[in-house]
Amino acid sequence: MSVIESELLASYPPEVEIPASEVAASVAASGRTLVVLDDDPTGTQSVADLPVLTRWASADFEWAFAQHAPAVYVLTNTRSLDPDEAAKRNREVVRNALAAAREMPLAFVSRSDSTLRGHFPLEPEVIADELAQASGTRTDAVVIVPAFPDAGRVTIGGTHYMRDGAGGLVPVAETEFAQDATFGFTRSRLAEYVEEKSGGRYPARDVLVLDLNVIRGGADAIADALDGATGGVPAVADIVTENDLRALALGLAEAERRGKTLLYRVGPPFVRGRIGQEVRAPLTADDAFAGRPSAAGGGLVVIGSHVGLTTRQFDVLRAEHPCARVVELEVGKLLDGAAEEVDAVVADVVAGLADGEVVLHTSRVLVRADTPEESLRIARTVSAALVEVVRRTLAEHPPRFVIAKGGITSSDVASEGLQIRHAIVRGPMLPGIVSLWEPVGGPAAGIPYVVFPGNVGDDRSLLDVVRVLAGT
Repeated sequence: MSVIESELLASYPPEVEIPASEVAASVAASGRTLVVLDDDPTGTQSVADLPVLTRWASADFEWAFAQHAPAVYVLTNTRSLDPDEAAKRNREVVRNALAAAREMPLAFVSRSDSTLRGHFPLEPEVIADELAQASGTRTDAVVIVPAFPDAGRVTIGGTHYMRDGAGGLVPVAETEFAQDATFGFTRSRLAEYVEEKSGGRYPARDVLVLDLNVIRGGADAIADALDGATGGVPAVADIVTENDLRALALGLAEAERRGKTLLYRVGPPFVRGRIGQEVRAPLTADDAFAGRPSAAGGGLVVIGSHVGLTTRQFDVLRAEHPCARVVELEVGKLLDGAAEEVDAVVADVVAGLADGEVVLHTSRVLVRADTPEESLRIARTVSAALVEVVRRTLAEHPPRFVIAKGGITSSDVASEGLQIRHAIVRGPMLPGIVSLWEPVGGPAAGIPYVVFPGNVGDDRSLLDVVRVLAGT
């Protein structure tokens, strides 16, 4: 049931204007570098000029830390893994980051979905446990900030909502995302969500709620609210605007200055707010190619996401960019073990790139499974086929640019298909919601790579990005 946003906000104080530079100064004073464990690559959509790793050996962290950036993203892709594998990967990342950092102070962020899908509370618990084992650091609180105002996800009064585009808010548990086959949930009030996903280990009554009265009450008010936090207690934060994110950042910095050790479980824009970055304007084609000569022929758009918005965006792209060749990867044939399906698709994609853009998509009928484990197996099978197509295409006819649609799709295309190990996030292609990476080294060097989440933008957003990069 939709509620009116303005009515919910009427009982809270107005937002407080906070310059990004004030937050950036507090970060510089602390000397901390954020290590962001991103469970798929879409978390980079709100930031710019930060290093990204798809591998996490100590040497990879040494390269990233040498960039002297306030935050480093590590693409763990754990949303596509089962819980045991996700836990193992989180431990490896934390252990190797600490080894590479030596005396450099770090703080850890578990970046996940703004619509609450992902391995929670597993991932922050594993990070906290590894920190305790590796360095003796005890976590006082896990601060949960899923809000993503750029994409219409806000938290008010401890309840997480999605904007409906008409001034209304829909509780997130009433959206299609709550029906996720692997990570579904039934509660929109975040304290209750924490209780539900933890199986009652964190009762809703024990969850700290930093509502807008606290967030907009100043840094000391936020730090005061966290003063009594111990034992990794969950704390959820209201966020409606960018200023709220900056206010929270100042309060968290003050809490850490007072001696609190905090972990963060967050949506995409948290890091931008936490390190004091300005909201960047969307990149142009000149920005994307940065004066480098680009490959001949067209760009490749890879669509793996099945959410309704992605399908609508695909339909608009197909209708209004008719020069693009559309190539389907048939999921049914893949699951039946038809190896020739990949061969045929590669040939079709390579031939199409010689003349212009190619849209490679999985069949739009989602294959359902009876268990979360089987759903993950199917997703992996399909993703492995997409990766193989991209890898072979890159070897035969490098695309002018690549856009990957969907979280798991973007991750696998980056790390396996394009074989990107290190990259720099250059900025957004759309305001705050779609990021462009510049691969550093490897076979994809010089090819702009766009990470496009499945659940953001409007029906025309994919078309808009393709047109910018294609110059049409």
